[in-house]
Amino acid sequence: MSMPIVAIPADIRELDGTTWHVVQTQYVNAAVVGGGLLPLIVPALEDGHDIDEVLDRVDGVLLSGSRSNVHPSLYGKVAEEKDGPFDPARDATTMPLIRRAIERGVPLLAICRGIQELNVALGGTLASEIQEMPGVADHRRRDVPDRDVQYEIHQTVHVKEGSCLAGALGAGQFKVNSLHRQAISDAAPNLAVEAVAEDGTIEAVSVIGAKSFAVGVQWHPEYWVGKDGPSNALFKAFGEAVRDHAAARKLND
Repeated sequence: MSMPIVAIPADIRELDGTTWHVVQTQYVNAAVVGGGLLPLIVPALEDGHDIDEVLDRVDGVLLSGSRSNVHPSLYGKVAEEKDGPFDPARDATTMPLIRRAIERGVPLLAICRGIQELNVALGGTLASEIQEMPGVADHRRRDVPDRDVQYEIHQTVHVKEGSCLAGALGAGQFKVNSLHRQAISDAAPNLAVEAVAEDGTIEAVSVIGAKSFAVGVQWHPEYWVGKDGPSNALFKAFGEAVRDHAAARKLND
């Protein structure tokens, strides 16, 4: 069987005086090494996408992390400078892609910005600069040049018994590399909270009643694929769901 294809929506970046559609290598590598999948980078367009045409050609969707944040207007808030930077083209691509992938039962794994997009797409809200909130720890990336230190696995999360995530990783607690200054505030009505940090910050969710794998995590399992057990297990579970979806599509063709 050929490698199933997973769509990874691009970010917009201004580099060398021109506009680029980009995805960090760590997500591409994790899809290949951890999931056994062939990545397809989907351009970020503010208009012009036919989402069903995209989903007709892929077997799964992987939403990556990014420096940019979901625009607050998409969850009913006025944007402030501290909420940025923004990427309206990515928002315009991922919001309908998420909703339609869930409707069609296309497996979905949403990481960092991705879990926030998932929550907003389904009607939830986000909180900014959570480290300034009473009782909330500082989840931001460490200000050091060494990326292994930036992405160090150091934060404990508690996975709920019987959750979708527990099926892949086991229930109880383990450590992750969660790096963020925004987080889910009000979870969307059809999202189940699957894991929380010790300060109560939502660290993982799943789509209630989803036809296939549909999970979001606030941490970065892609960075340590090949070296960390939980990271490997999450991408393995996603890869298996994508292969199952690809096989079912072939039977129906």
